[in-house]
Amino acid sequence: MPPTTTHSIHWDEFHRDSRQLCNRLSSVRSWSRILAIARGGLIPAGIIARELDIRETHVLCVKSYLGETASGPANRRDDVQFLSPIPTGDGSGWLVIDDLADTGATIRTIRNHLPKACYAAIYTKPEGRSALDHFVQEFPQDCWLNFPWDLEPTYAPPLADRTHAPSQQPCPQPQQTPRVTL
Repeated sequence: MPPTTTHSIHWDEFHRDSRQLCNRLSSVRSWSRILAIARGGLIPAGIIARELDIRETHVLCVKSYLGETASGPANRRDDVQFLSPIPTGDGSGWLVIDDLADTGATIRTIRNHLPKACYAAIYTKPEGRSALDHFVQEFPQDCWLNFPWDLEPTYAPPLADRTHAPSQQPCPQPQQTPRVTL
């Protein structure tokens, strides 16, 4: 299903959600290693490794999209392509981290190789939810997420310098996100 909406996640929101995942994970058990699914899982894995004091961090490079645009994937692969070796063993003691479980294909493919690992992502969509053991927030399947590393700050002229035609819509109200005390 092609995306019909987008949601931009900013650094403070992403960091807060990553720490919220840490709180959930810390009450479950401890892990000896983290496997970050590159590229999206690199940043949350770093945050989680710090917060949970996991010193051994590994990276698994995968490719599941053939390209992307600001509004969604240009083309999704039919399979998950591994660009680096999968760790050996059954996954015992491993915490596998990604930013998003979209369809869950990447997580399910890795789980076939590391069945005893714990799988977590900051965000999920309905099709990816069942592939995960833990996540923080679910978005609709047709929503494309723009992560902080996908965004670029741009200049916005002061309101006083903008000319408004009477028929223009008022400025949108900022979105309120619930505050979580960690």
